[in-house]
Amino acid sequence: MTAWYGTTWVPTAATVLDLGSGIGSVATIAAWRLPGARVVTIEAQPESVRLARKSAAYNGLTDRCDVREGDFRDAGSLGGDERFGLVLGSPPYFPAGTGIEGDHAQRVACRFELRGDIRDYARVAARHLAAGGLFACIFPEEQRGRVEDAAAEVGLLIVRRRPIVFREGQPPLVTLFAMTRASDLPADMLAPWVEPALVIRTAAGAVHPEYAAVKLAVGFPP
Repeated sequence: MTAWYGTTWVPTAATVLDLGSGIGSVATIAAWRLPGARVVTIEAQPESVRLARKSAAYNGLTDRCDVREGDFRDAGSLGGDERFGLVLGSPPYFPAGTGIEGDHAQRVACRFELRGDIRDYARVAARHLAAGGLFACIFPEEQRGRVEDAAAEVGLLIVRRRPIVFREGQPPLVTLFAMTRASDLPADMLAPWVEPALVIRTAAGAVHPEYAAVKLAVGFPP
């Protein structure tokens, strides 16, 4: 969803950065959607990096996907002058110790804030956005205030957001956010445009027609 949303709103991005990229799923979809773009990923877990590089090689993306191992919060993980037209992030949702973490290191790091949180994602995204670039991320709807605070702290403005409903008739559980530097926008652009909810499944449990179209748009059968 993060890859689809970001590439939908920046379909001409020539450079893409994926923060906390895991095994590379978001980056791979972004590369497929933007066939001319150069993609940089940063991931701290060596096993996930190994799998991401294997996937990039299998999909013929090695020449334009720079899969880096490291903590994106560290100054050395990105060059000070590196700028990207699109930055993507799927941050972990929960502070450490607030739930059952499980025993699989990769899953734990995906769900719990072991290496930073949404504020770190926003800070690094703001630092490395090209002029007019966009940062797209996903986060729980009930924690939307954390995203808004994180964006405001680093001078980003949320320009649009789209709630995601997993089953028709239920409240949204997560939301997609698109934001850019406030300094790149006119002063009177103050509030995000809230899009209609994207529904994943109908009340009867079938794949919703719009989500089927989204799956097609990122290369998967509906």
